[in-house]
Amino acid sequence: MAGKCSAGILLFRRSGQRREVLLGHMGGPFWARRDVGAWSIPKGEYEPDEAPETAARREFTEELGLPVPPGELVELGEVKQSGGKVVTAWALEGDLEPAEAVPGTFEMEWPRGSGRMQRFPEVDRFEWFGFELAAEKIVSKQREFLDRLAAVLDGD
Repeated sequence: MAGKCSAGILLFRRSGQRREVLLGHMGGPFWARRDVGAWSIPKGEYEPDEAPETAARREFTEELGLPVPPGELVELGEVKQSGGKVVTAWALEGDLEPAEAVPGTFEMEWPRGSGRMQRFPEVDRFEWFGFELAAEKIVSKQREFLDRLAAVLDGD
């Protein structure tokens, strides 16, 4: 495995003809004032000795502080993000209340060069979006996952 790899789960729900996906707004000071292109599927990095699906389930739970809903995962494949990271994703039909999420945190020096360490949420909020709005909000390279999920659902 060359470079960094992440794995995640794209949760979706259906209500009649409406289809929605759950996205998380990336936390920390860099993303605080951004919206378009600042949302992602719940995902995280994994080591070469960990199976991507196992990592996807672990990261979902770590990022939301909630268990992965029951159900069958649907493979969505991989995308390579602009920074070179390869993201592997699965879709899962399920529902949860975003307000119940308790995201994990990370620590970084902020402001830069200050020598002061601060803790930030990995994801500062989660929301359900229809596919069209999700395509505007999500990190550009992850839009492919939305297209692949739409193709799967259209084939149902």
